[in-house]
Amino acid sequence: MLEESFDTEQSAKPEDVMERKLELMEFGGKPDYSPVSWREYFDQMEDVRVGPPDDGDVYRIYKAGHDGPLLVLLHGGGHSALSWAVFTTAIASRVTCRVLAMDLRGHGGTLVRQSDDYSTHTMSSDVANVIGACYGQTPPPIVLIGHGVGGAIAVHTASNMLLPSTVGLVAIDVVEGSATEALHSMQTFLKGRPKSFKSMDHAIEWSIGSGQITNLESARVSMVGQIKRCGVEEAEAMEKASLVEKAGPMEKSSPVTEEVVEHNEESRDQSGEKENVTSEGQVVYVWRIDLSKSEKYWDGWFRGTSNLFLACNLPKLLLLAGIDRLDRNLTIGQMQGRFMMQVLPPCGHAVQENRPEKVADAVAAFLLRHKFAEARRETGSSNSFTQ
Repeated sequence: MLEESFDTEQSAKPEDVMERKLELMEFGGKPDYSPVSWREYFDQMEDVRVGPPDDGDVYRIYKAGHDGPLLVLLHGGGHSALSWAVFTTAIASRVTCRVLAMDLRGHGGTLVRQSDDYSTHTMSSDVANVIGACYGQTPPPIVLIGHGVGGAIAVHTASNMLLPSTVGLVAIDVVEGSATEALHSMQTFLKGRPKSFKSMDHAIEWSIGSGQITNLESARVSMVGQIKRCGVEEAEAMEKASLVEKAGPMEKSSPVTEEVVEHNEESRDQSGEKENVTSEGQVVYVWRIDLSKSEKYWDGWFRGTSNLFLACNLPKLLLLAGIDRLDRNLTIGQMQGRFMMQVLPPCGHAVQENRPEKVADAVAAFLLRHKFAEARRETGSSNSFTQ
Protein backbone atom coordinates (compact mmCIF):
# COMPACT_ATOMS: atom_id res chain seq x y z
CA MET A 1 0.00 0.00 0.00
CA LEU A 2 1.41 3.36 -0.99
CA GLU A 3 -1.21 6.04 -0.46
CA GLU A 4 -2.27 4.36 2.73
CA SER A 5 1.23 3.88 4.04
CA PHE A 6 0.96 6.93 6.29
CA ASP A 7 -2.41 6.14 7.70
CA THR A 8 -2.94 2.47 8.40
CA GLU A 9 -1.28 -0.88 8.24
CA GLN A 10 -4.43 -2.65 7.14
CA SER A 11 -4.53 -3.96 3.58
CA ALA A 12 -7.34 -5.56 1.65
CA LYS A 13 -8.02 -9.25 2.17
CA PRO A 14 -6.43 -11.64 -0.37
CA GLU A 15 -9.86 -12.87 -1.41
CA ASP A 16 -10.89 -9.27 -2.26
CA VAL A 17 -7.83 -8.89 -4.47
CA MET A 18 -8.58 -12.13 -6.28
CA GLU A 19 -12.23 -11.15 -6.67
CA ARG A 20 -11.30 -7.92 -8.42
CA LYS A 21 -8.85 -9.74 -10.67
CA LEU A 22 -11.52 -12.17 -11.75
CA GLU A 23 -14.08 -9.42 -12.30
CA LEU A 24 -11.78 -7.51 -14.62
CA MET A 25 -10.33 -10.36 -16.65
CA GLU A 26 -9.96 -9.82 -20.36
CA PHE A 27 -11.65 -12.20 -22.80
CA GLY A 28 -8.35 -14.03 -23.15
CA GLY A 29 -8.34 -14.84 -19.46
CA LYS A 30 -5.60 -12.44 -18.37
CA PRO A 31 -6.10 -9.16 -16.45
CA ASP A 32 -5.36 -6.02 -18.45
CA TYR A 33 -2.69 -4.08 -16.57
CA SER A 34 -2.12 -1.43 -19.23
CA PRO A 35 -2.43 2.22 -18.08
CA VAL A 36 -5.52 4.31 -18.84
CA SER A 37 -5.52 8.04 -19.62
CA TRP A 38 -6.95 10.64 -17.25
CA ARG A 39 -9.10 11.79 -20.18
CA GLU A 40 -11.44 8.85 -19.57
CA TYR A 41 -12.53 10.44 -16.29
CA PHE A 42 -11.80 14.19 -16.27
CA ASP A 43 -12.71 16.99 -18.69
CA GLN A 44 -9.40 18.78 -18.52
CA MET A 45 -5.96 18.89 -16.96
CA GLU A 46 -4.29 22.19 -16.08
CA ASP A 47 -1.03 23.40 -14.59
CA VAL A 48 -1.90 26.28 -12.27
CA ARG A 49 0.88 28.75 -11.48
CA VAL A 50 0.91 30.33 -8.02
CA GLY A 51 3.32 33.18 -7.29
CA PRO A 52 5.54 35.27 -9.61
CA PRO A 53 5.00 34.54 -13.35
CA ASP A 54 8.63 33.56 -13.90
CA ASP A 55 9.37 31.97 -10.54
CA GLY A 56 6.20 30.52 -9.09
CA ASP A 57 5.01 27.09 -8.05
CA VAL A 58 3.02 25.02 -10.53
CA TYR A 59 0.23 22.73 -9.37
CA ARG A 60 -1.27 19.99 -11.53
CA ILE A 61 -5.06 19.85 -11.32
CA TYR A 62 -7.81 17.85 -13.03
CA LYS A 63 -11.32 19.21 -13.56
CA ALA A 64 -14.74 17.87 -14.39
CA GLY A 65 -18.23 19.40 -14.52
CA HIS A 66 -19.44 22.97 -14.98
CA ASP A 67 -22.32 23.49 -12.52
CA GLY A 68 -23.13 22.92 -8.88
CA PRO A 69 -20.84 22.95 -5.84
CA LEU A 70 -17.09 22.53 -6.27
CA LEU A 71 -15.75 19.32 -4.78
CA VAL A 72 -12.08 19.88 -3.97
CA LEU A 73 -10.47 16.43 -3.82
CA LEU A 74 -7.23 15.90 -1.89
CA HIS A 75 -5.39 12.59 -2.22
CA GLY A 76 -3.42 10.57 0.32
CA GLY A 77 0.34 10.40 0.81
CA GLY A 78 2.26 9.09 -2.20
CA HIS A 79 -0.70 9.09 -4.56
CA SER A 80 -1.95 11.81 -6.88
CA ALA A 81 -5.16 13.45 -8.01
CA LEU A 82 -5.69 10.48 -10.31
CA SER A 83 -6.69 8.39 -7.30
CA TRP A 84 -10.03 10.22 -7.57
CA ALA A 85 -10.58 9.39 -11.26
CA VAL A 86 -13.14 6.59 -10.96
CA PHE A 87 -14.89 8.33 -8.05
CA THR A 88 -15.22 11.49 -10.18
CA THR A 89 -17.22 9.63 -12.81
CA ALA A 90 -19.33 7.96 -10.13
CA ILE A 91 -20.23 11.16 -8.23
CA ALA A 92 -20.94 13.08 -11.46
CA SER A 93 -23.52 10.45 -12.39
CA ARG A 94 -25.36 10.99 -9.11
CA VAL A 95 -25.41 14.74 -8.50
CA THR A 96 -24.73 17.95 -10.40
CA CYS A 97 -21.33 19.13 -9.26
CA ARG A 98 -17.90 20.33 -10.27
CA VAL A 99 -14.70 18.52 -9.38
CA LEU A 100 -11.19 19.86 -8.89
CA ALA A 101 -8.63 17.23 -7.92
CA MET A 102 -5.11 18.51 -7.29
CA ASP A 103 -1.69 16.95 -6.95
CA LEU A 104 -0.34 17.96 -3.56
CA ARG A 105 3.18 19.37 -3.40
CA GLY A 106 5.84 16.78 -4.13
CA HIS A 107 3.26 14.51 -5.76
CA GLY A 108 2.15 13.81 -9.30
CA GLY A 109 2.88 16.60 -11.76
CA THR A 110 3.09 19.43 -9.22
CA LEU A 111 6.36 21.41 -9.18
CA VAL A 112 7.24 23.63 -6.22
CA ARG A 113 10.41 25.42 -5.17
CA GLN A 114 10.39 24.20 -1.55
CA SER A 115 9.60 20.59 -2.38
CA ASP A 116 10.69 19.36 1.05
CA ASP A 117 8.13 21.41 3.02
CA TYR A 118 5.18 19.15 3.85
CA SER A 119 3.86 20.99 6.88
CA THR A 120 0.10 21.19 7.30
CA HIS A 121 0.34 25.00 7.22
CA THR A 122 2.07 25.00 3.86
CA MET A 123 -0.03 22.27 2.28
CA SER A 124 -3.35 23.78 3.37
CA SER A 125 -2.14 27.15 2.07
CA ASP A 126 -1.39 25.43 -1.24
CA VAL A 127 -5.03 24.36 -1.50
CA ALA A 128 -6.28 27.87 -0.84
CA ASN A 129 -3.80 29.39 -3.32
CA VAL A 130 -4.80 27.01 -6.10
CA ILE A 131 -8.50 27.70 -5.61
CA GLY A 132 -7.77 31.42 -5.55
CA ALA A 133 -5.79 31.18 -8.78
CA CYS A 134 -8.61 29.25 -10.46
CA TYR A 135 -11.66 31.15 -9.21
CA GLY A 136 -10.43 34.49 -7.86
CA GLN A 137 -12.28 36.17 -5.02
CA THR A 138 -15.66 34.57 -5.81
CA PRO A 139 -15.26 30.80 -5.87
CA PRO A 140 -18.40 28.63 -5.92
CA PRO A 141 -19.60 26.84 -2.78
CA ILE A 142 -16.85 24.38 -1.86
CA VAL A 143 -16.98 20.96 -0.27
CA LEU A 144 -13.53 19.81 0.85
CA ILE A 145 -13.03 16.06 0.48
CA GLY A 146 -9.78 14.43 1.56
CA HIS A 147 -8.47 10.91 1.95
CA GLY A 148 -5.77 9.95 4.46
CA VAL A 149 -3.16 12.71 4.53
CA GLY A 150 -5.40 14.68 2.16
CA GLY A 151 -8.18 14.36 4.71
CA ALA A 152 -5.95 15.89 7.38
CA ILE A 153 -5.09 18.75 5.00
CA ALA A 154 -8.78 19.27 4.27
CA VAL A 155 -9.49 19.50 8.02
CA HIS A 156 -6.71 22.06 8.52
CA THR A 157 -7.89 24.08 5.50
CA ALA A 158 -11.45 24.19 6.85
CA SER A 159 -10.39 24.79 10.45
CA ASN A 160 -8.30 27.81 9.49
CA MET A 161 -11.09 29.13 7.24
CA LEU A 162 -8.70 29.52 4.33
CA LEU A 163 -11.57 29.13 1.87
CA PRO A 164 -14.51 31.24 3.09
CA SER A 165 -16.92 29.70 0.58
CA THR A 166 -16.47 26.22 2.10
CA VAL A 167 -19.86 24.76 3.01
CA GLY A 168 -18.98 21.14 3.85
CA LEU A 169 -16.17 18.81 4.88
CA VAL A 170 -15.68 15.11 4.10
CA ALA A 171 -12.83 13.13 5.67
CA ILE A 172 -12.20 9.63 4.34
CA ASP A 173 -10.50 7.08 6.59
CA VAL A 174 -8.40 9.57 8.51
CA VAL A 175 -8.53 9.19 12.29
CA GLU A 176 -5.90 10.66 14.57
CA GLY A 177 -5.58 7.71 16.91
CA SER A 178 -5.16 4.88 14.40
CA ALA A 179 -3.04 7.06 12.10
CA THR A 180 -0.46 8.00 14.72
CA GLU A 181 -0.22 4.39 15.88
CA ALA A 182 0.51 3.21 12.34
CA LEU A 183 3.32 5.74 11.82
CA HIS A 184 5.75 3.64 13.85
CA SER A 185 5.96 1.00 11.12
CA MET A 186 5.88 3.24 8.06
CA GLN A 187 9.63 3.32 7.39
CA THR A 188 9.69 -0.47 7.51
CA PHE A 189 6.86 -0.59 5.01
CA LEU A 190 8.51 1.89 2.66
CA LYS A 191 11.77 -0.07 2.70
CA GLY A 192 9.91 -3.27 1.91
CA ARG A 193 8.18 -2.18 -1.29
CA PRO A 194 9.86 -2.35 -4.74
CA LYS A 195 12.29 0.49 -5.52
CA SER A 196 11.48 0.38 -9.24
CA PHE A 197 9.40 -1.37 -11.89
CA LYS A 198 10.34 -2.53 -15.37
CA SER A 199 7.17 -1.06 -16.90
CA MET A 200 3.99 0.79 -16.06
CA ASP A 201 2.05 -2.45 -16.54
CA HIS A 202 4.35 -4.15 -14.04
CA ALA A 203 3.68 -1.42 -11.47
CA ILE A 204 -0.08 -1.70 -11.94
CA GLU A 205 0.11 -5.47 -11.56
CA TRP A 206 2.13 -5.03 -8.35
CA SER A 207 -0.40 -2.58 -6.91
CA ILE A 208 -3.16 -5.17 -7.38
CA GLY A 209 -1.11 -8.15 -6.23
CA SER A 210 0.13 -6.37 -3.11
CA GLY A 211 -3.36 -5.25 -2.11
CA GLN A 212 -2.49 -1.55 -2.28
CA ILE A 213 -5.44 -1.16 -4.64
CA THR A 214 -7.99 -3.91 -5.23
CA ASN A 215 -9.94 -2.20 -8.01
CA LEU A 216 -8.08 -2.80 -11.27
CA GLU A 217 -9.90 -0.02 -13.10
CA SER A 218 -8.68 2.51 -10.56
CA ALA A 219 -5.16 1.09 -10.44
CA ARG A 220 -4.81 1.45 -14.21
CA VAL A 221 -5.37 5.20 -14.04
CA SER A 222 -4.07 6.12 -10.58
CA MET A 223 -0.75 4.25 -10.65
CA VAL A 224 0.33 6.58 -13.47
CA GLY A 225 0.39 9.42 -10.94
CA GLN A 226 2.58 7.53 -8.49
CA ILE A 227 5.56 6.53 -10.63
CA LYS A 228 7.64 8.05 -13.42
CA ARG A 229 10.05 6.92 -16.07
CA CYS A 230 13.76 7.50 -15.72
CA GLY A 231 17.03 6.00 -16.93
CA VAL A 232 18.45 3.01 -15.12
CA GLU A 233 21.59 4.95 -14.17
CA GLU A 234 19.53 7.84 -12.84
CA ALA A 235 17.40 5.44 -10.79
CA GLU A 236 20.49 3.87 -9.27
CA ALA A 237 21.91 7.30 -8.45
CA MET A 238 18.64 8.32 -6.83
CA GLU A 239 18.61 5.18 -4.70
CA LYS A 240 22.19 5.73 -3.55
CA ALA A 241 21.42 9.35 -2.70
CA SER A 242 18.39 8.33 -0.65
CA LEU A 243 20.49 5.96 1.41
CA VAL A 244 22.99 8.60 2.48
CA GLU A 245 20.72 11.62 2.66
CA LYS A 246 18.98 12.18 5.99
CA ALA A 247 17.95 15.83 6.03
CA GLY A 248 15.56 16.01 3.04
CA PRO A 249 15.55 16.20 -0.78
CA MET A 250 18.76 17.30 -2.50
CA GLU A 251 18.54 20.80 -3.85
CA LYS A 252 20.17 19.97 -7.18
CA SER A 253 18.44 16.69 -7.89
CA SER A 254 14.88 17.85 -7.42
CA PRO A 255 14.56 19.85 -10.68
CA VAL A 256 15.92 16.91 -12.69
CA THR A 257 13.43 14.58 -11.09
CA GLU A 258 10.52 16.89 -11.80
CA GLU A 259 11.59 17.46 -15.41
CA VAL A 260 11.14 13.75 -15.96
CA VAL A 261 7.60 14.05 -14.64
CA GLU A 262 6.76 16.79 -17.10
CA HIS A 263 8.57 15.14 -19.99
CA ASN A 264 6.55 11.96 -19.65
CA GLU A 265 3.14 13.61 -19.51
CA GLU A 266 2.67 12.93 -23.22
CA SER A 267 3.87 9.34 -23.16
CA ARG A 268 1.68 8.35 -20.25
CA ASP A 269 -1.41 9.26 -22.24
CA GLN A 270 -0.45 6.82 -24.95
CA SER A 271 -0.95 3.08 -24.93
CA GLY A 272 0.96 0.82 -22.58
CA GLU A 273 2.76 -0.74 -25.57
CA LYS A 274 4.99 2.27 -26.17
CA GLU A 275 6.02 2.44 -22.54
CA ASN A 276 6.82 -1.27 -22.36
CA VAL A 277 9.03 -1.13 -25.44
CA THR A 278 11.01 1.90 -24.31
CA SER A 279 11.38 0.63 -20.77
CA GLU A 280 12.99 -2.67 -21.70
CA GLY A 281 16.62 -2.47 -20.63
CA GLN A 282 16.70 1.31 -21.08
CA VAL A 283 14.44 2.87 -18.48
CA VAL A 284 12.69 1.89 -15.30
CA TYR A 285 9.80 3.35 -13.37
CA VAL A 286 10.43 4.74 -9.90
CA TRP A 287 8.29 6.42 -7.26
CA ARG A 288 7.66 10.10 -7.92
CA ILE A 289 8.17 11.00 -4.27
CA ASP A 290 10.49 9.60 -1.62
CA LEU A 291 8.01 9.47 1.23
CA SER A 292 10.64 8.53 3.81
CA LYS A 293 12.13 12.03 3.60
CA SER A 294 8.92 13.59 4.90
CA GLU A 295 9.03 11.64 8.17
CA LYS A 296 9.49 14.71 10.36
CA TYR A 297 6.04 15.91 9.25
CA TRP A 298 4.13 12.67 9.75
CA ASP A 299 3.07 13.23 13.33
CA GLY A 300 2.08 16.84 12.63
CA TRP A 301 -0.29 15.76 9.88
CA PHE A 302 -2.53 13.88 12.29
CA ARG A 303 -1.84 15.19 15.80
CA GLY A 304 -4.96 17.06 16.97
CA THR A 305 -6.89 16.32 13.78
CA SER A 306 -9.86 14.74 15.55
CA ASN A 307 -10.50 17.81 17.70
CA LEU A 308 -10.03 20.14 14.73
CA PHE A 309 -12.53 18.07 12.75
CA LEU A 310 -15.08 18.23 15.55
CA ALA A 311 -14.56 21.98 16.02
CA CYS A 312 -15.19 22.84 12.36
CA ASN A 313 -18.51 24.68 12.25
CA LEU A 314 -19.58 22.97 9.04
CA PRO A 315 -21.69 19.99 8.04
CA LYS A 316 -19.26 17.07 8.22
CA LEU A 317 -19.07 13.51 6.98
CA LEU A 318 -16.58 10.88 8.14
CA LEU A 319 -16.20 7.77 5.97
CA LEU A 320 -14.34 4.84 7.49
CA ALA A 321 -13.13 1.49 6.22
CA GLY A 322 -13.71 -0.03 9.66
CA ILE A 323 -15.37 0.89 12.95
CA ASP A 324 -12.16 0.02 14.82
CA ARG A 325 -10.57 3.18 13.44
CA LEU A 326 -12.61 5.53 15.65
CA ASP A 327 -10.64 7.14 18.46
CA ARG A 328 -12.14 8.31 21.74
CA ASN A 329 -12.84 11.92 20.75
CA LEU A 330 -14.54 10.95 17.50
CA THR A 331 -16.55 8.24 19.24
CA ILE A 332 -17.93 10.79 21.70
CA GLY A 333 -18.55 13.31 18.94
CA GLN A 334 -20.39 10.75 16.86
CA MET A 335 -22.61 9.80 19.80
CA GLN A 336 -23.40 13.48 20.24
CA GLY A 337 -24.44 13.75 16.60
CA ARG A 338 -21.77 16.29 15.69
CA PHE A 339 -21.11 14.76 12.30
CA MET A 340 -22.44 12.18 9.87
CA MET A 341 -20.56 8.91 9.72
CA GLN A 342 -20.67 5.85 7.53
CA VAL A 343 -18.62 2.68 7.83
CA LEU A 344 -18.08 1.03 4.47
CA PRO A 345 -17.67 -2.72 3.95
CA PRO A 346 -14.10 -3.99 4.47
CA CYS A 347 -12.17 -2.70 1.48
CA GLY A 348 -8.72 -1.61 2.63
CA HIS A 349 -7.63 1.94 3.25
CA ALA A 350 -7.81 3.14 -0.39
CA VAL A 351 -11.56 3.49 0.04
CA GLN A 352 -12.42 5.79 -2.85
CA GLU A 353 -10.37 3.65 -5.22
CA ASN A 354 -11.46 0.21 -4.09
CA ARG A 355 -15.14 1.10 -3.68
CA PRO A 356 -15.74 4.29 -5.69
CA GLU A 357 -19.46 3.61 -6.14
CA LYS A 358 -20.04 3.19 -2.39
CA VAL A 359 -18.09 6.36 -1.60
CA ALA A 360 -20.01 8.24 -4.29
CA ASP A 361 -23.30 7.05 -2.77
CA ALA A 362 -22.27 8.32 0.67
CA VAL A 363 -20.96 11.67 -0.59
CA ALA A 364 -24.04 12.19 -2.78
CA ALA A 365 -26.32 11.50 0.21
CA PHE A 366 -24.37 14.07 2.24
CA LEU A 367 -24.61 16.68 -0.53
CA LEU A 368 -28.33 16.12 -1.03
CA ARG A 369 -29.16 16.07 2.66
CA HIS A 370 -27.64 19.51 3.14
CA LYS A 371 -28.98 20.77 -0.21
CA PHE A 372 -25.49 21.47 -1.52
CA ALA A 373 -26.27 19.77 -4.82
CA GLU A 374 -29.17 18.50 -6.91
CA ALA A 375 -29.67 14.89 -7.92
CA ARG A 376 -29.15 13.99 -11.56
CA ARG A 377 -32.59 13.69 -13.09
CA GLU A 378 -31.52 10.95 -15.45
CA THR A 379 -30.46 8.80 -12.50
CA GLY A 380 -33.38 6.55 -11.74
CA SER A 381 -31.47 4.51 -9.21
CA SER A 382 -32.74 3.57 -5.79
CA ASN A 383 -29.28 3.81 -4.29
CA SER A 384 -28.88 5.09 -0.75
CA PHE A 385 -28.10 8.64 -1.92
CA THR A 386 -31.73 9.13 -3.01
CA GLN A 387 -33.12 8.11 0.34
